[in-house]
Amino acid sequence: MLVSLMASTCPFSWLRKVARAECTATSCAGNNQFVCPAELVMKGSDGGVIACKSACLVFNQPQYCCTGDHGTPETCPPTDYSKIFKSQCPQAYSYAYDDKSSTFTCNGGPNYLVTFCP
Repeated sequence: MLVSLMASTCPFSWLRKVARAECTATSCAGNNQFVCPAELVMKGSDGGVIACKSACLVFNQPQYCCTGDHGTPETCPPTDYSKIFKSQCPQAYSYAYDDKSSTFTCNGGPNYLVTFCP
């Protein structure tokens, strides 16, 4: 299971409908729109914040996209931007090599309850 903040900013929860010992619920209670740096903010037609873009999407630079010379876990550490999002949602992917704390497995067939923006 991969829970990513790379394309989403609203709170969510993800849990397996049939409980299993090795399957823990994953969630993100934080709303990243409230901590989004001004340069990453996406506004709606009314001027209100509707999303927080990734630094990769906004700047398209190797250090934010983990590409080119920054294309390995050793050369692409978390950035100040990804750290902001990670602080809000510790179990979610916040940048390309955020595997250690953001990848989970659960044996058995898929039967999940996913709730966005509760």
